[in-house]
Amino acid sequence: MERKEEANVLWFDELHRADVNLVGGKSSSLGELTSLAGIPVPYGFATTARAYRYFMQATGVNDKVNELLEGINDYENSDELHSTCTQIRNLITTAKMPDDLANNIEQAYQELGKKMNQSDPFVAIRSSATAEDLPDASFAGQQDSYLNVRGSADVVKKVQECYASLFTDRATYYRHKQQFPHEKVALSAAIQMMVFSKSSGIMFSVNVATGDDTKVIIDAIWGLGEYIVQGTVTPDDFLVDKKTMKITSKNITNKDVELIRLPDGGVKEQDVPAEIANKPVLTDEQVLELAGYAKKIEEHYGCYMDMEFALDKNTDKLWLVQARPETVWSRKKKQQKPTADAVSEEPTNAEIITRGLPASPGIASGKVHVIDSPDNINEFKQGEILVTLMTSPDWVPAMKKAAAIVTNNGGMTCHAAIVSREMQIPCIVGTKSRGAAATDVLHTGDIITVDAKNGVVYAGDLKAITTSDKEQENTNQVAAEYFAPTATGVMMNLGNPDLANKYASLPADGIGLMREEFLWTTYIHEHPLYLIEQGHPEKVVNMLAEGISKVTRAMAPRPVILRFSDFKSSEYRNLKGGEKYEPEEPADLLGWRGASRYYDPKYVDAFKLELAAVKKVRNDFGLTNLNVMIPFVRTVDEARKVTDIMQEAGLQRSSDFKVYMMAEIPSNIILADKFNQFIDGYSIGSNDLTMLLLGCDRNNDTVSELFDERNLAVKRAICHLIKTAHNAGKTVSICGQTPSEFPDFTEFLIQSGIDYVSVNPDMVKATKHNVAHFEQRILLDHATGKGKKNFEDYEW
Repeated sequence: MERKEEANVLWFDELHRADVNLVGGKSSSLGELTSLAGIPVPYGFATTARAYRYFMQATGVNDKVNELLEGINDYENSDELHSTCTQIRNLITTAKMPDDLANNIEQAYQELGKKMNQSDPFVAIRSSATAEDLPDASFAGQQDSYLNVRGSADVVKKVQECYASLFTDRATYYRHKQQFPHEKVALSAAIQMMVFSKSSGIMFSVNVATGDDTKVIIDAIWGLGEYIVQGTVTPDDFLVDKKTMKITSKNITNKDVELIRLPDGGVKEQDVPAEIANKPVLTDEQVLELAGYAKKIEEHYGCYMDMEFALDKNTDKLWLVQARPETVWSRKKKQQKPTADAVSEEPTNAEIITRGLPASPGIASGKVHVIDSPDNINEFKQGEILVTLMTSPDWVPAMKKAAAIVTNNGGMTCHAAIVSREMQIPCIVGTKSRGAAATDVLHTGDIITVDAKNGVVYAGDLKAITTSDKEQENTNQVAAEYFAPTATGVMMNLGNPDLANKYASLPADGIGLMREEFLWTTYIHEHPLYLIEQGHPEKVVNMLAEGISKVTRAMAPRPVILRFSDFKSSEYRNLKGGEKYEPEEPADLLGWRGASRYYDPKYVDAFKLELAAVKKVRNDFGLTNLNVMIPFVRTVDEARKVTDIMQEAGLQRSSDFKVYMMAEIPSNIILADKFNQFIDGYSIGSNDLTMLLLGCDRNNDTVSELFDERNLAVKRAICHLIKTAHNAGKTVSICGQTPSEFPDFTEFLIQSGIDYVSVNPDMVKATKHNVAHFEQRILLDHATGKGKKNFEDYEW
């Protein structure tokens, strides 16, 4: 250990993460990765913090730097900060490095070449500050890195420039704001074999937009990775589920430029050939290989990780070139785990100006200030919304003042997105790839609302978009109440969107049933075919979207299942203009309702308006937690017809868009193996199912005593559906009131393997406790051999 502390240079295989005080977080992590079996890391060495301090002391620069820093009167004054930092960097770069230190670096570089069987190898030189890359503090990207460096003299020169980059404007400002004393920070330079990158990128072992630690997020671009960090290119974005190791989300962008290495050293920008600019830079197999590395590294470190990788163009081999603890969600995990951002009622039919990637969650309204160059950041005022081509480390002083940030370019893992999350500033990046470029549609002085939770920019000041302090206090109080985790999900039924925020803090796993009929009777009041005839179909789309988005926004990121309209003829006739379009049906409970309307030539245009509203909520508002459910599907052919119409309208089943079907007709149970091909799961409508199984009109008081959802015939039908659905990988839930009223029915459902129960808001907490109790009882019965152990032990 004594030799390490006295050394100016240490090799990666001599380093471990405990050596952060010697070589900083980046270099120590590279050493740790090198020793981790199965993780491919380009080899190299690191100069030490001792070497940096020796350089600063031996050259006499240290005292001069401290004197200049003490002379800064106002760190918010960009001109003063820039002038001082420029003087400091000039002092460091023009000082003569002590001969013994320069010799140590040159000899290590030559030795690296021998170990790699290369003469004067190309290397990447990355700065590693001794206070950076810790779980509680990140100076990521605050210092400089240099790529494609060759030759002993150039390596020494770049190490010295790394030392100087400790005092860039952004790094100096950042340390001041994070209250890190300058004299406590030293710099190590990691000298690492260069990967000749065909593509490269960044990945996190936690979804940095939401804090979802069941996912790995991977961003990748063509060429060298600097253009991700700088935000120059909006990367391809992949989400991988850690448990199933499947890609759950993939967004491929137009990557029209790349940074490449030059044969004789240095780098340059070039256009990406048109034929691959829109192609994925990684294959699915490579994405999953990276996700496997991320899982292994996270498990080894025991915390969320931020990693960089490169794909060698000559060998197609993936290399991990950096790994460090992720800071924002690691810190939040230590505190009380936050609930999803709650929002209250807001006019979601307001004008949407653009959309982008939700890089740092939050919502803010304010005045736009478009800044084209960091030279103009002095013009930026506290509380304005920063709009620019891209965010980069040079913008940190302006970012600190911003109410929110919106950029044309950049990805979820660009440097400014990371810093925005750490500073808790709402940030949307990459608008050029998702909507209209921010700088094209936003102008200085515009008043806008930035919903960086969902990646949407609205026109105007939508003050009602955030909850009041009292509502948030109530949310926190609810969050403090303990509910045991359960394998069976507990969802919530909700019709009235105006109650969404009131109930969003309940411990529900999502909305299992949102009845669309309520929106018609509360918001629209007019028959859809009447509005089409009057030339106002947009009223249906806008008002449905407004109501749906209130619920999806309040519940995000938890899923919401919207049931398409299921009015009976008598109910539709009560809407304005309805008499013209609705037949007189003596038994409309079993008449023209649900799916039978959607493909009917007399009604299909109205159904397409419902589909357009769903698309608006998902695509325009960015609320992709919205899923749908088809009610009252009598035949398999009806399921095919309706899903065909949905696909034609652009609503295709996918990993993040589920199509469910109500199971409320005996044919749904008997032919479940046939219905499975068109849907992702079922929601049992126990009222109608019981009615049709027992032949009892549920609205007829004469036979009401025979109507019982706990009847053995109903239970056996449910058991058959669950078994048939599960055989095909489909889910089953129930949205009736029976689980709320009869705990023994809830026990039956859990014994049968139901995936979710969905109850009214007033019963969410009680049902959550009941479900936990019954699951624990089942586990105990199996463990102790007491009670009913097998499904066959029950009469159903």
